[in-house]
Amino acid sequence: MKTLALSLAAALAFALPAQAQSKYPERPITMIVPFAAGGPTDIIARIVSENMSKTLGQQIVVENVAGAGGTTGITRAVTAAPDGYTIAMGHLGTFSAAPATYPGLKYDPINGMQTIGLAGGTPILIVAKKAFAPKDLKEFVTFVKANADKVNEAHAGVGSVSWTTCTLLKGQLGVPKLNSVAYRGTGPALNDLVSGQVDFMCDQIVSVAEQIKAGTIKAYAVASAERSPALPDVPTTKEAGLPEYQIEAWNGIAAPKGLPKDVVDKLVEALDKALNDETVKKRLLDLGTVLPTKEERTPAGFAALIKRDADKLSPVLSAAPKQ
Repeated sequence: MKTLALSLAAALAFALPAQAQSKYPERPITMIVPFAAGGPTDIIARIVSENMSKTLGQQIVVENVAGAGGTTGITRAVTAAPDGYTIAMGHLGTFSAAPATYPGLKYDPINGMQTIGLAGGTPILIVAKKAFAPKDLKEFVTFVKANADKVNEAHAGVGSVSWTTCTLLKGQLGVPKLNSVAYRGTGPALNDLVSGQVDFMCDQIVSVAEQIKAGTIKAYAVASAERSPALPDVPTTKEAGLPEYQIEAWNGIAAPKGLPKDVVDKLVEALDKALNDETVKKRLLDLGTVLPTKEERTPAGFAALIKRDADKLSPVLSAAPKQ
C-alpha cells in the first residue's frame, strides 16, 4: 500500500504542472509596446491583440513603455518571467537594428528571446515637405548629394524605424553625416515636416499615408518590390531610379526565452487567427500594412526575418553617427 501511495503521489506531482499549463491563460496578459500610444507599433498592437484576446479567453492589456529607441520596453518584456503573461510587440528597430545601435543592449534578439510571429509588414516611404525643390526621386538623390550640408532630415529618435531606414538610405547615397534632427517620436517629426521646418524623412506607410493623400507632404517612392495598394500612385524605389534602397519595417511579437511550448503554441494560434479575421485584415490593409505569410507568422519564420535584417543593417548602423 505504501508503494502504491508513493506511486500515486508521484503521478500527481507530474500531472499538476501539465494541468496548470493547459489552463493558460488564467489571467490577463500584458503586451508591452515600447513606444508612446498612437504610433504605428501601438496601432498594430491594439488591432491584433484585441482579436487575440477573444481566442485566448483573457484580455491582452497593452502597456506603453517608451524609452531608448524602444529598447527599454523590450528589455522589460523579454527579461520577465517566462510564463506567457508578459509579451511584447516590437519592430525592425528593436529587434534587428538594436544590437548595432546600442552596444550595451541588455537583451539578445537573436538568441535571447522567444519569437511568436510576425504581425505585419509596413512599407517605408521617402517623403519630403511639400515645398522641397526635387520633383522626383532622381532629383532628390542629386539634390541631397549636392547639398548635404544644408538639407535637414527628421527622425523619431536614434533606434527608431525612421532613423534606421534613413541611416541606410544616407549610407547608400554616401552622405552619412547629413544634418539630422531628432524628435521624441514620429508625431512631432511629422508635424515639423508638414509645417516645412525640416526637409525630408523616411517612415512607415502607417505614419505618413494620410498626409500624402491630403497633399500636405510629398512622397518620392516606396522602398518595396511592389507598389502599395494604399498609395498606388507612389512608385517603388526601383521604378523611381534607386533600386538598391529596399527596406521594409515590420511589427512582431516576442516573449521571454524559456516559454513552455504549449504557451507558445497558444499564442501562435491566437496570432494566426487574428490575422485571418476579415475585420482585422481590413483594418491592417487600410493602414497599408502587408499581411505576413503563414511561415512568417511562425516563431521560426519570424526569427529568420529578424536575423536577415540584422545582418543587412548591422554594418551601416555600427558606423553611423548616433544623432
